[in-house]
Order: sequence, then C-alpha cells, then structure tokens
Amino acid sequence: QVQLVESGGGLVQAGDSLRLSCAASGRTFTNWAMGWFRQAPGKEREFVASITWNLGSTFYADSVKGRFAISRDNDKNTVYLQMNSLKPEDTAVYYCAADYRGSSWYNPQCTVDGMDYWGKGTPVTVSS
Repeated sequence: QVQLVESGGGLVQAGDSLRLSCAASGRTFTNWAMGWFRQAPGKEREFVASITWNLGSTFYADSVKGRFAISRDNDKNTVYLQMNSLKPEDTAVYYCAADYRGSSWYNPQCTVDGMDYWGKGTPVTVSS
C-alpha cells in the first residue's frame, strides 16, 4: 500500500521561503510521477508542480513558475517542494500525490483527477 506523508508546512510572512517534504513508501516508484497540489479555503484543489521519478522531468503551474522548485531524492524516496518568495495567495493545504505512468514514464504533467494516491496534506499560511 502506497503511503505519502507530507511535512514542512507552517506560518510564514510574505517573501519568506519554505520547503515541503513528501515521504513516499509502500513500493518502488519507477515509472511513476509525483505531484504537489494545493487547496485554499473555499476553492478547488489545484495543481502546483510535478516530477517524473525516473528522469526528474518537471512541470509547473504558471502561478508558481520561477518561485517554486520540485525535486526528488531517489535514495530517500522523498519529493520536495522548495517555495520561495511566498505570497499570501499561496496560503493553502498542500498535498502530495502519486500516479503510475507505465509507458508514459517520461511525462511529468499531472492533474487532480489523474492521481492514484494522496497524502493528508500540510498547511501553509503566508501572512502579508
């Protein structure tokens, strides 16, 4: 059974940085893609960033491009989301998710409806 456990959320001020971690367990993740999503109060869950486990190819939402960076550590089975220049509109619960890609292992793009497993989330609050 795949388990995803997020950590690293917290309360920060606008302009600060945070690094979220997602510890993945339960299997090897070859040919999988990992994604970060977020859900702000009263809004739908949205895509933030994703990465392929094999090659580390990445994909970002326009709203975070240039400020956030996703990476993975294969030895630790952990995916990270480095968030810089945080804004109040980045306030949300951040979720890690995993999707088996099989023959499309090279494609990092992820969607909310396409993920196989989800973590429980970690809250991020950015004050102005």
